[in-house]
Amino acid sequence: MARQTEATCRICRREGQKLYLKGQRCYGPKCAFQKKPYLPGQFGDSFRRRRRPSDYAIQLREKQKLRSIYGILEKPFRRYIRAAERSSGVAGEVLLQLLETRLDNVVWRAGFAASRPAARQLVGHRHFAVNGRVVNIPSFRVRPGDVITVREGSRDSQPIVQALAASSGSNLSWLQVAPEQRTITVVAVPTREEIDTEVQEQQVIEFYSR
Repeated sequence: MARQTEATCRICRREGQKLYLKGQRCYGPKCAFQKKPYLPGQFGDSFRRRRRPSDYAIQLREKQKLRSIYGILEKPFRRYIRAAERSSGVAGEVLLQLLETRLDNVVWRAGFAASRPAARQLVGHRHFAVNGRVVNIPSFRVRPGDVITVREGSRDSQPIVQALAASSGSNLSWLQVAPEQRTITVVAVPTREEIDTEVQEQQVIEFYSR
């Protein structure tokens, strides 16, 4: 199963903002971006841009940021782009909806994992079932009406219990979460207003339209 292997905290520093890729660590004093809020590398602290970045540079950074947030490699990310462009809706919004309805993202949004990478690992280790069927594919797309449950033998799994204890509960209208029953029900496809990902999705679409 392909995944990003780059040092996680370097990604946040390169993008110039917290992407919350390491769970609770990102909220505490140990956060690398909080201690070093500048570009990684030998000259990151002294580096200053002397001119406005080009349109291409802006689009590239938005694309890389979105890929990093959801932990997707370039080849599968292009498939999401093509699917969004073929849709009848606004391509940028559809792209985010496709990414948000990935199984690993839904598990994280519901508070059953400390971070998206942790959710990806939990799904890959067969801790979750969708509509009663075990799914170990993080990119599996859930749809309205789907019910995601923690497998019986995984209900007391330490990563899940700790994540639920640290979570304040999901307040997303498109997900119905029952922590005690270890279930997540997908109520609807999220709208752009319900997706708090800080990215200019249209810039991403334009990058691939060049």
